[in-house]
Amino acid sequence: MNAIGADENLVDGGPRQLGDTPIGALGFGCWRLVGDDVADATTRIETALDCGMTLIDNADVYGLDWGGKAFGESETLLGKVLARTPNLRQRMVLASKGSIMPGVPYVANAAYLTGAVDASLARLQSAHIDLYQIHRPDMFTHPAETAAALDGLVQAGKIGKVGVSNYTKAQTDALRHFLKAPLVSVQSEYSLSHLQPLRDGTLDECLRHDTAFLAWSPLGGGALLGPDVAPALGQLLDQLAARENTDRAGIALAFVLAHPSRPVALLGSQSVTRMKAAQKVTQLTLTRGDIYALIEAAEGVPLP
Repeated sequence: MNAIGADENLVDGGPRQLGDTPIGALGFGCWRLVGDDVADATTRIETALDCGMTLIDNADVYGLDWGGKAFGESETLLGKVLARTPNLRQRMVLASKGSIMPGVPYVANAAYLTGAVDASLARLQSAHIDLYQIHRPDMFTHPAETAAALDGLVQAGKIGKVGVSNYTKAQTDALRHFLKAPLVSVQSEYSLSHLQPLRDGTLDECLRHDTAFLAWSPLGGGALLGPDVAPALGQLLDQLAARENTDRAGIALAFVLAHPSRPVALLGSQSVTRMKAAQKVTQLTLTRGDIYALIEAAEGVPLP
């Protein structure tokens, strides 16, 4: 006998809110958007937007891996796309990040952030960045200084909204305390292979403060799709995929969208085919029983 409400669909594919700005349940991550093929990059960005991925997430450090050759390469390529097809800028919520300086490795003081935003704007060929996030916390800059720099950049019109990435709950609270601008986003790794945000207070704090949660690596960097996934989890993913007429990626993404904090799943795939397939995830069904079964299979132990 089923409990009342146990069979409800928890997958929420509706629009999310980034402060007062609506964004899609899926976002496009630019980590692998590198190289100098502007036409190909334009196709990818257009496809992402057509598939409802209105948040386009970049960072100044993107370009130092995944075949890239230089700091800022992804921003530079996206800037060329926007210069070539200016109407795309009006269709997207443009996000970027800063604070990673290879060799340091983290810096988020006022002088650095001011220069980093100016450099990102130049590479992106844009007058402003809609969402600017501190990429990783600089634990040796006082959050009051970081907050003052961000507030100044908002007041100058260079950035529209402020967020953090890879922060602990306590680090987020500390920065929020000193900010005048609202802190509208928290970006962290979250997937069936990385469930910590469920238990460390990150998602709960997003609920408490009505903060957008942006989930990077929602497919576990592809690990959830390959042969090395835990057998019980792989079997369950396949069973649910067959039931929902999708694949493992669809179920893994649907899992991310099911939390009541209404996460945004950031897709790193540069495949047009995969982007088009991913938009169907918003139509999938995962019940409460499905979700908890996936967690048990992922962690390898029964829930208490």
